[in-house]
Amino acid sequence: MSAKRILVVDNEPKMRRILELSLKNLGHEVQQAADGREALAAIEQGAFDLVLSDLRMPNMDGIALLEALRERGEDVPVIVLTAYGTIETAVAAMKLGAVDYILRPFEIETIELAVSRVLAMRAVQLENRFLRDELARGRGEFVGTSAPMCQLYELIDQVAPARSNVFVVGETGTGKELVARALHQASGRSGLFVPINCAAIPAELLESELFGHAKGAFTGALRDRVGKCELSSGGTIFLDEITEMPPALQAKLLRVLQEGVIERLGSNVPIPVDLRVVAATNRDPQTAVDEGLLRRDLYFRLNVVRVDVPLLRERHGDIPLLAAHFLHKYARELGRTPPRLGEAVLAQLERYAWPGNVRELENLIERAVVLCRGVEITPQHLPGEIAGPRPAAPAAPGPATAIPADLSLRAHVEALETRLIGAALERSGNNKAAAARLLEISERALWYKLKRYGL
Repeated sequence: MSAKRILVVDNEPKMRRILELSLKNLGHEVQQAADGREALAAIEQGAFDLVLSDLRMPNMDGIALLEALRERGEDVPVIVLTAYGTIETAVAAMKLGAVDYILRPFEIETIELAVSRVLAMRAVQLENRFLRDELARGRGEFVGTSAPMCQLYELIDQVAPARSNVFVVGETGTGKELVARALHQASGRSGLFVPINCAAIPAELLESELFGHAKGAFTGALRDRVGKCELSSGGTIFLDEITEMPPALQAKLLRVLQEGVIERLGSNVPIPVDLRVVAATNRDPQTAVDEGLLRRDLYFRLNVVRVDVPLLRERHGDIPLLAAHFLHKYARELGRTPPRLGEAVLAQLERYAWPGNVRELENLIERAVVLCRGVEITPQHLPGEIAGPRPAAPAAPGPATAIPADLSLRAHVEALETRLIGAALERSGNNKAAAARLLEISERALWYKLKRYGL
């Protein structure tokens, strides 16, 4: 069992010291407190995995400590130790959340066994909670009824039951990890969903993170460590930002996918794994291959099924639903009644281009909920780039400029987009893919604009 943080609460210094030495011999980190007040102060400074507490203490006894922990919502198991044991005190302690009740005098082995048992039970509880959270964060997190989203739902339902690897492509903030979770949740695979961001882990550590390492493989490797590939066997491993993985490590990953076995760093023992890989990137995969960021053979191995996540600007009809979803989410977190979204705010949200996609919208709504003190979110709660430009200072006298009488930014942008799209289609011989490249937008975005403008 890995080292845990344990708090020993007892008014007798000798007993605290005995318990501390015993628990440290088991490899745990131990902190002492002389009474309930000191214990609460310690818990406020940092989380503990277990508390061992006497019942009779000055200032604040064990029962009062249990009551205080319960009132504060502290989720930490407590083992009660006392020489004044009665059925009534045992029942009272258990009702307040104590997980065990040990009478003095006791053998130190009794304490060690109780601690090991409670920590093992705690580990199972946390794992079950993790699994429940993983299930909850699947398809249920998707919000939207637009045509692009309905197509995405249908593709997920078709692909999920297969064992095939999937390549998810989309801009930052579109929800690529949600797609991966939904694929796993609907797959029926019994193993874990294990995400790993290849861009967030230093290259020299990524191999150990993926494949694990054996004890002594390098300085600081004090014990064997299970890697993410082994942990996800029978489930799904999500490799986010796969193009940021070093080329040498891409070659090793390709071998794992081909042979179905891994070797921990510093070990020659092959370990069979049953992997289903969902990879993701915010780049164009083919461009990444051409630029040498992604091995061509690995790309072919991963790109069995490609899933393109729609941009928020391609699903403007979903913006009111998403805004309402995030509004209720953050109001609930703050313990408030959700404010309304004013019509002017909704109109501005639907006009905005959303370069940061759904993540940008979520951050904006969170900000608005925090700043709003009334019953309605208004344009003043939005950042300047969305609320629109602030009134400009009067222009200095000078030559007349060619500014049209109609100052509608949206109308002029749409007119310019229509002309540029028409010119790109003419120059490309009506080839939509070539026209999209000329305009430097995705082909999906081009199709959306063609439909929007009736071209």
